[in-house]
Amino acid sequence: MVALVANVVLLALDVVAWRRRWLLVAIPVVAAALGLGGDLAGLWSPFGAMQVLAWGLFVHLPIVCLSRRYWLWATVILAVAIDAFVVEPRSVEVTTTHIDGPPLRIALIADIQTDEVGAYERQVLDLVRAADPDLILFAGDYVQVRGPAEYRRQAHLLATALGDLDAPLGAFAVRGDVEPGDWAPVFAGTQVARVDETRTLELRDGLFLTLLGVEDSMSRHAPIPDTGGFHLVVGHRPDYALGAPPADLLLAGHVHGGQVRVPGLGPLLTLSSVPRDWAVGLTDLPLGGQLYVSRGIGMERLDAPRLRFWCRPELSIIDVGPSVLASAGG
Repeated sequence: MVALVANVVLLALDVVAWRRRWLLVAIPVVAAALGLGGDLAGLWSPFGAMQVLAWGLFVHLPIVCLSRRYWLWATVILAVAIDAFVVEPRSVEVTTTHIDGPPLRIALIADIQTDEVGAYERQVLDLVRAADPDLILFAGDYVQVRGPAEYRRQAHLLATALGDLDAPLGAFAVRGDVEPGDWAPVFAGTQVARVDETRTLELRDGLFLTLLGVEDSMSRHAPIPDTGGFHLVVGHRPDYALGAPPADLLLAGHVHGGQVRVPGLGPLLTLSSVPRDWAVGLTDLPLGGQLYVSRGIGMERLDAPRLRFWCRPELSIIDVGPSVLASAGG
């Protein structure tokens, strides 16, 4: 519905712009106005509005540029489109981050957020196995589709791909905000422990893990205890970090790195209350502790445009251990 309505209007504009070249600049403007207007009128979601803008920028504008023989403009736009829609969404990057603490390797898997489980998701899980982590943490948003029947089908495929994935200290999953009421099928028959409500575990002597319910991950007042020892917290959203919880390392997803990043500016959209410079990667928090927000594995589905730009998907490996300076001094 979104694509049909938008493309009929934009096609008419293409015809006019072909005759009056100054109307080229009107295509993205009209696409943005259509998207926003449809959103305000309740015809589609804000993500649907973004899809309309993407149609205008990456389909209609280059078509008219080609018809007018504006080769450079058309080439640049099409190159960006190929990168954003074809290359980057499946070009997963394994990032390794080192922080101080007791020896521990963590694999953080955020926002698989798939609507068709296949070779890409299996590749990511093979990369997790190859990293040989001590602890595996899933930060929410696993399957995003319409309808319970399709959800059950994709959840079963994801559970099959997970297989016997496990780690010495365990594998744990918190709930995201795209999960339906019953998200058990995603991890049915696997070694991954699902957690709906906030709870704290002692994984080994002096190592604690708090797993946040999705509502608590949105709150500055999340019930995170002061455990002593080395304390990890994982929640779907990073907003809980604003409450300066008593923990050493806070982990989250949700933001997807913005999916679209501008060099020098960062993510255009975060959908989070944390400052923009907290929304991706490792941040030393003002009141102590560190926050790591993963760019995630997948991307927004349903009405949203399926793109990433300057923001490759990420499998986050976090190596905790003695600092380099401390080791050299010893």
